[in-house]
Amino acid sequence: MTRIDFYSNAEPKLQVACQLAAKAVQQSLRVLILAPEENTARAIDKLLWTFPATGFLPHCMLHDRLAPETPVLIARDCEVLPHDQVLLNLASDSPVPFTCFQRLIELVASDDADKQAGRARFRFYRDRGYEIHHHDLRKTGS
Repeated sequence: MTRIDFYSNAEPKLQVACQLAAKAVQQSLRVLILAPEENTARAIDKLLWTFPATGFLPHCMLHDRLAPETPVLIARDCEVLPHDQVLLNLASDSPVPFTCFQRLIELVASDDADKQAGRARFRFYRDRGYEIHHHDLRKTGS
């Protein structure tokens, strides 16, 4: 069954996404970042070019020719699933193919709209019997 981790108070959200993607890559896992909105996909792509500040997190868009050998992929949809390891969801809805992944990461920022969407996703997974691991980043500081 897919492991689901919710990170609340994820501020700034895209920076937290980069940190979590980097942690997964350090564990030799591949990450698919689902960013359906074009502006979000471009912003996470740009941020990953400079993350971490003293290094580089290899990434590309899902349909890039280097995608098969790149640990972090950015996709605007999940029509093609390049692996089954980690799905990091930046969409406001629950991703349809999440059950195909070993792990799903959900980020929830502190603004009301994002909290509301996050609560809906949380209920969606809970109502289907998934155990959800919650991490309040305000409390943990990481």
